[in-house]
Amino acid sequence: MTTRIRRWVETDTGHRVPNHKSKCKHFHGHRYRWEAEIEGDVVSETGTSEEGMLMDFSDISKILTEHIHDIVDHAFLVYENDSIAIQALSQIGDEHRTVIMPFIPTAENLAKWAFEQVEPHIKSAFDNELKLRAFHVRETPKSWATWTKN
Repeated sequence: MTTRIRRWVETDTGHRVPNHKSKCKHFHGHRYRWEAEIEGDVVSETGTSEEGMLMDFSDISKILTEHIHDIVDHAFLVYENDSIAIQALSQIGDEHRTVIMPFIPTAENLAKWAFEQVEPHIKSAFDNELKLRAFHVRETPKSWATWTKN
């Protein structure tokens, strides 16, 4: 593995951290950036569309759109044991997108979740041994979390 590339999508997504000692326990949202970091060998097969690339950026965009963006954009992420948030959001009805998660939706946990959503879809069309190296989640311009599979 010699080369790395990154591609990202952004979403507007709400959450809360129910046990937080400060203001993050309140309902709020962020402009998240979901960034996949892929590692592999550059395709050297002459005459192919991917020659000179690890993977076409548009193919990565399709994966990120389907498996991240379309799930969490303009949705509210709720921890499955956060009964206060679940009860409050249930009052809104079907006009609200709520995504219930088996973990507290912190940037750290979302980075791991995103990695697990995207990893099975990073496949090489050639013999260039691609792998999802890391997944980065930016919650604010100053706050990032990264998850890397060992």
